[in-house]
Amino acid sequence: MEDARKMGKSELFSHFAERFDIKRTQSREFFDELAALAEKELKRTGEFVIPGMVKLVLKKTNARTGRNPATGQPIPIAAKTVVKARIVKQLKDAVLPKKPA
Repeated sequence: MEDARKMGKSELFSHFAERFDIKRTQSREFFDELAALAEKELKRTGEFVIPGMVKLVLKKTNARTGRNPATGQPIPIAAKTVVKARIVKQLKDAVLPKKPA
């Protein structure tokens, strides 16, 4: 697994184009539309689910005080909203090894 090469965007588009017998440009347009839809739904409802894979959710963090690691001085960290990806249990169970009991 260490020597395995990651699949790039071009290879992903090619895989779906071959699998569903469509052009690569159509495959790319599908993923572009999926990304646009995810963005729109995250803004609208705060979450977006790709069934069987991942759930994207917006999470608001509170303002807090942190420390500069070099000087130890306290520094303010502003509140912000971030996107979190939660992997669906079904996929986790398929990919991750089982924990011994």
